[in-house]
Amino acid sequence: MASAQTLQDELQVVAFTVAGGEFAVNILEVQEINRLPSITRVPRTPSYMEGVINLRGNVIPVVDLHKRLGLPSGENTDKTRVVIVNVHDIKVGMIVDEVLEVLRLSQHNIEPPPSTGGQNPEFLEGVGKMGNRLLMLVNLEQLLGIANSVN
Repeated sequence: MASAQTLQDELQVVAFTVAGGEFAVNILEVQEINRLPSITRVPRTPSYMEGVINLRGNVIPVVDLHKRLGLPSGENTDKTRVVIVNVHDIKVGMIVDEVLEVLRLSQHNIEPPPSTGGQNPEFLEGVGKMGNRLLMLVNLEQLLGIANSVN
């Protein structure tokens, strides 16, 4: 019975970097992680929308997290990845600098996001502490702009 309680007290996340910062999303919302494919630009989309990709016959919109989070843009490298997330059956790709690892965060090591300072604090669910590391936990509904369109 203790193991079931332990699972409820932990959050499993996929950690990645964007502009030198460490971010994470709930692993349950991650569908897959791919190398950066060819992206087709779409006219008249927000500046953070890079375009769309064809993923096994499905058209997936792709967001540049540098632009969406208001962070300095970096160059794409061989470590650049597209993290495909699925939120409320909406699939979106997010360009990240590098996927680091899958981690387990204890709920008592997660604090609310800072209310002041930083770029776009509304995109954060919290800050996870792991030793001397801080992981910004991304609120995908807010980040992708689907929070209000689902309810």
